[in-house]
Amino acid sequence: MEELRTNDYLKGIVQNLPDSPGIYQYLNAEGTIIYVGKAKNLKKRVSSYFNREHEVGKTRILVSKIADIRYIVVKTEEDALLLENNLIKKYKPRYNVLLKDDKTYPSICVQNEYFSRIFKTRKIIRNGSSYYGPYSHIPSMNAVLELIKHLYPLRTCNLNLSPENIRAGKFKVCLEYHIKNCAGPCIGMQSLQDYQKNIDEIKEILKGNTQEVARMLFRRMQELAAEMKFEEAQLVKEKYMLIENYRSTSEVVSNVLHNIDVFSIEEDSNENSAFINYLHITNGAINQAFTFEYKKQLNETKEELLSLGIIEMRGRYKSQSREIIVPFELDMELKDVAFTIPQRGDKKKLLELSILNVKQYRADRLKQAEKLNPEQRTVRLLKEIQDQLHLDRLPIRIECFDNSNIQGSDPVAGCVVFVKGKPSKKDYRKYDIKTVEGPDDYASMKEVVRRRYKRAIEEKTELPDLLITDGGKGQMSAVKEVIDELNLDIPIAGLAKDSKHRTSELLFGFPPQTVGMKQNTPLFRLLTQIQDEVHRFAITFHRDKRSKRQIASALDEIKGIGEKTKTALLKEFKSVKRIKEAPHEALAAVVGEAKAQIIQAYFNQDQSGETLTEA
Repeated sequence: MEELRTNDYLKGIVQNLPDSPGIYQYLNAEGTIIYVGKAKNLKKRVSSYFNREHEVGKTRILVSKIADIRYIVVKTEEDALLLENNLIKKYKPRYNVLLKDDKTYPSICVQNEYFSRIFKTRKIIRNGSSYYGPYSHIPSMNAVLELIKHLYPLRTCNLNLSPENIRAGKFKVCLEYHIKNCAGPCIGMQSLQDYQKNIDEIKEILKGNTQEVARMLFRRMQELAAEMKFEEAQLVKEKYMLIENYRSTSEVVSNVLHNIDVFSIEEDSNENSAFINYLHITNGAINQAFTFEYKKQLNETKEELLSLGIIEMRGRYKSQSREIIVPFELDMELKDVAFTIPQRGDKKKLLELSILNVKQYRADRLKQAEKLNPEQRTVRLLKEIQDQLHLDRLPIRIECFDNSNIQGSDPVAGCVVFVKGKPSKKDYRKYDIKTVEGPDDYASMKEVVRRRYKRAIEEKTELPDLLITDGGKGQMSAVKEVIDELNLDIPIAGLAKDSKHRTSELLFGFPPQTVGMKQNTPLFRLLTQIQDEVHRFAITFHRDKRSKRQIASALDEIKGIGEKTKTALLKEFKSVKRIKEAPHEALAAVVGEAKAQIIQAYFNQDQSGETLTEA
């Protein structure tokens, strides 16, 4: 009954919502805000949560927990975007995307005071001071401060350098003045006008306008040289070279682009995360660069996440750019801002640079996570196999088969088992082919697979989540015939090699189709490892069997040497070659004087140039 009253209550709110842009907030029974959303049309957006059946997942859970709805009407969609971002950061609702990067990064402050000081800070105080940043890459910030220190003599003291205090002679110069890091404004050695001129140039550098400052210094240098003031011209030249060197080490992307924001996004479906890269371009150079992560909660789309990221970054970096470069169309409007999806030229290169950055960031985060939790990498690889082959379960246990024989002799097969991406050698099995005459790989594969899984059914042992054959379509078909015969539901894949005997393609389905697989990826290396391992295991078993047969057949030809003698000889000397080369005393010590003479007589006799095959 209470649930019915709640539904009627919510229905009443929804029916009376305005057809205006705004923000809506969902609250649970305890009065906690659990979700904040924006809408161009509040009534339509909020109604969509209640007038349709949602798939099983977090959205359905969210709707079931809504006990109350609040909303705020705003004038424009841009106001809604800004307000949504602020409310999410303030309340951190359970079902909103989570901004993983909420650290406070340092900014550079130009203090609002007589003879302004310049320093780095994490606190923003609204007292008329100018702040530049924040800087997510601390070395970049330090490089700018170092450049400013070399270019301009600035005070670093905390003295109150008011005109009255300076006229009264309250201060004395410090060590910074004597080592020429400060021009001595505290004792009137530098005028406020001259000091402020330096501050104005520094502000241009902090805005990223290094090119303009360099041009101004170059003009001043030429003017001083024309006036024969060569020493002063040399000092200006040194400043000019410092700025030019700094510009050459920064990422210059274009000589014409100015005041542009660039955004790109990369999703990680396995982790339910999205990574967004932001670049700000000033005078053709990257002035700000930052990548951050959103943790998805309700399967938000790329468009929704990127829109949220644009508002977050432009607010954080106080961007006033009139143009934003994005990888795809967005359903968002910002006042006096144009969205561009470049197809070619410098803007396209900028977007590609941003995409490169976000992909690198994603890869780095993945490596960090895998170092902390190595099993995470394995699960990701198995999830890739599951997705590529559209399997209904994660292939925790993978079994792979291979045959080995030379022209039909000593036919054997091997089965290797990988559990959670690692070899499980205690589960490896060797098989002598019993029912197949001659070199028939398909028939041999059928026999081995039938024997293995018939026994697994009888003994109720674990079955694989994926079965892989070392071969092409024919081997896959042979295995499928047996699996169907045993009424088993085991997915079958095939690994084929190229002419150079290297893993080349993964086959799946019936009829088998090639599954796209990039080389030198972790997934490719895992499958190559499985194929190489089963081949090694099968061929080693085949060589051992052939070697024992050849050794045994050689000793069997010696009359008077029985099974026990042969076993004793092989145990001591390991091979026919060593038995042949052993001195008489060593042989006699193992088998006795009489048999030692028989063995040496056999090996010393003329055998018409024939040699024995040895292991």
